[in-house]
Amino acid sequence: MLQSLLPRSSINANSTSDAAPAITMKPSKRSSPSSNSDELPAGKKPHYSPLAEACATSSSTSTSSSPEQESRILRLLTLLLHCAESIALDNLSYAVTLLPEISSLSSPFGSSPERVAAYFADALHARILSSFLGTYSPLSLKPLTLTLTRRISRSFQFLNSISPLLKFSHFTSNQAIFQALASHDRVHILDFDIMHGLQWPGLFHMLSSRARPIQSIRITGIGPAAEILDSTGRSLADFAAGFRIPFDFTPIEGKIGDLTDLTPFRPSDPSEAIVIHWTQHCLYDITGSDLAAAQILKSIRPRIVTVVEQDLVQGGDFLCRFVEALHYYSALFDAIGDGGGGGEERWEVERGVLGGEIRNIVAIGGPKRTGEVRVEKWGDELRRVGFRPVSLAGSPAAQASLLLGIVPWKGYTLVEEGGRLKLGWKDLSLLTASAWRPAAVAGEAEGGEGEEMDTSDSLVI
Repeated sequence: MLQSLLPRSSINANSTSDAAPAITMKPSKRSSPSSNSDELPAGKKPHYSPLAEACATSSSTSTSSSPEQESRILRLLTLLLHCAESIALDNLSYAVTLLPEISSLSSPFGSSPERVAAYFADALHARILSSFLGTYSPLSLKPLTLTLTRRISRSFQFLNSISPLLKFSHFTSNQAIFQALASHDRVHILDFDIMHGLQWPGLFHMLSSRARPIQSIRITGIGPAAEILDSTGRSLADFAAGFRIPFDFTPIEGKIGDLTDLTPFRPSDPSEAIVIHWTQHCLYDITGSDLAAAQILKSIRPRIVTVVEQDLVQGGDFLCRFVEALHYYSALFDAIGDGGGGGEERWEVERGVLGGEIRNIVAIGGPKRTGEVRVEKWGDELRRVGFRPVSLAGSPAAQASLLLGIVPWKGYTLVEEGGRLKLGWKDLSLLTASAWRPAAVAGEAEGGEGEEMDTSDSLVI
């Protein structure tokens, strides 16, 4: 009955150059929108102060648009921001009246602004419905059906083929891991969200080609579906055999922060080095309890931790979260549209990955809403529990620059900032890669929180 009061989203209605990429080493800044809209009385049509800024940012991605199309996009963004502000003011009845026009102006098969607006309209639709009902339903890990898990994995594979985002994660992390293992013959990799394990054959090749042969590789892969984990283990075993590397794979269905038995993470040999990696996304909850996951990381005491995070704030009040997400995903849709082209692959990525992330962030405030403290920036949390950063300047940065130089997409930028690497689209950062070591491993006293960057593994090129 309540859902019948809301207009149907266009998402569900349609569910059937030669130049090298720009690479800059100057950090970019993104403005932080502020609003005093909470002071407006409920019932009035809201006016949102960062509207001109948001519209200018998004319309700048469509410089070849006609005046009519630019006017249409401006109207669309105006409606989106007014709808979001009405929801923030709990003026749901007015927000509902804006959705039909938003849906009529947007389409998951149109231009970049029209596509991103279609998914934000779907997310606003879900947010209004959940506000009426007083419930939230994040896409959690355990209840994912095998069919949905396969679709998500397929969408991430498409993302890897039409953009450098995942490749950036793989290249930079593998290079940092390779350097950290220079004096080790045995390695145990813990991947908190392994999916199909696309990252690890590249590391197998790097380790097999070094002068000091690798003796063994173990991977413990954590993920949402046992069947996909088993398939991933078999594929990785085939890759390892091709490089003549002794290999073992342990699948764990679940989330790292919810595990109580840490026996699989213990070294099988005193000389075995433990490596931890995960790539953050907002599609589903990877870690479970963030605080428990941080303590597990501390207790495992790995040789190195590599993390790739989205440069996107999921917390805060609804309106700021909405504007932040609108900036971020407008750039991401623009990158995939202009940089990666169109077709079925792009649609699968936008529907299967980006649309789900937008819905989680806008409708429920992130991939989980458990009431406990959530970690917004894992780098800050790792420092708090006794890790110190390892600089990715040098060889990892050179590898990332090489990647952007050879991929066919232009418009992506690379920034090295304080030892971290940031991949962006034009002037907006999308991903940040960082590496960390326990303080004692890096030469500090146990539990130290020194601010000095560990550059012992950085290679200046």
